[in-house]
Amino acid sequence: MISVLSAVLDEQATGVYAHLFQALGDRTRLEVLQHLATGEHRVRDLVEHIGLAQSTVSKHLSFLLECKLVTVRPDGHSSWYCLAQPSATAALITAAEGLLNATGTNAALCAHLSHPEQV
Repeated sequence: MISVLSAVLDEQATGVYAHLFQALGDRTRLEVLQHLATGEHRVRDLVEHIGLAQSTVSKHLSFLLECKLVTVRPDGHSSWYCLAQPSATAALITAAEGLLNATGTNAALCAHLSHPEQV
């Protein structure tokens, strides 16, 4: 008889990871992250780049802020957004590329998201 050890799951950690992957699981949020990998952007800059309504871009930025993937810097009437942890984000994207490649899917996001130091 094979004994099965029951792993104790950390419900809080599982929720935090799920929230992070939810942030990365949305196409628009990945587009926002790719633009922010080139440097700071205002909401209206991202609206121009992505072609979505200001309210939609703001909603996605709020989610990314909540996950602490981006930061915001107020400047007068504008707010400037940037990646909170460019190197850590790049490492995660690089790991995802490796996993995709290992499963037979050759896909890569913009190079400056995987290698922000080259921007």
